[in-house]
Order: sequence, then structure tokens, then C-alpha cells
Amino acid sequence: MTDYIPVFEPATAVTLTASAPISAGQLVEVSGDGTIGPAGADSAKYVGVAAHAAVNGQRLVVWPRGMVHESIASGAIAAGAGISAAAAGAVAAAGAGPVLGIALTTAANAARVRWVAA
Repeated sequence: MTDYIPVFEPATAVTLTASAPISAGQLVEVSGDGTIGPAGADSAKYVGVAAHAAVNGQRLVVWPRGMVHESIASGAIAAGAGISAAAAGAVAAAGAGPVLGIALTTAANAARVRWVAA
């Protein structure tokens, strides 16, 4: 049996790709598979705060809102979707259960998906 360590811990910077111009200190949300953009009003896909400015396509350091995990997907999950618990310790696109976080990447069934805890 192997141990599990989160991909990123709280206050540990996450590096993602900007999908639009972003300013330092701006709230950011998931905009696609591994990409982020400025958060919209009342964003349900908010994942953190930009550490510095970036232009479209540039890698950007983000201070995440919670730990970043990597879990097995139960069913397909799109980047930006809410994450809920699924059977056998997997995660699924949020349904009726509590939303545990937001998907940072897109994953097919039984593939690994990165997500940030709420």
C-alpha cells in the first residue's frame, strides 16, 4: 500500500495557464482544462488568487483556496465542474451531494482528475 500526499497543500502555489490577461491579486476561476481566467461575479469556479500578472497562454502562479488533490474520476468530469464524492472513494461531477471542490483538469471515467478543495 502506498501513501497519498496532496498535489499542492494550502498556501503552496499552483501553476496553471492563463486563458486571458490576468493581473496580480485578481481572483481567478477555471476556464478550461488546466487553464484559468479572471473570476466572474459570484463565480462557482473560483479557485484562488493570481500571484502575478500574466497574458493569454502564459504560466501563472496561483494561491489556491484549498488543497489540490488528484483522485480517480467516476464518470467523465469537465474542468470547472463541481466535485462530489463517488462510490469506492472516487470523485464525480457534482450531483445532489455536497460539492467538495472544483475540477482543475478534465478527466474521462477511471482517469485521474486534479481538483481544488472548497
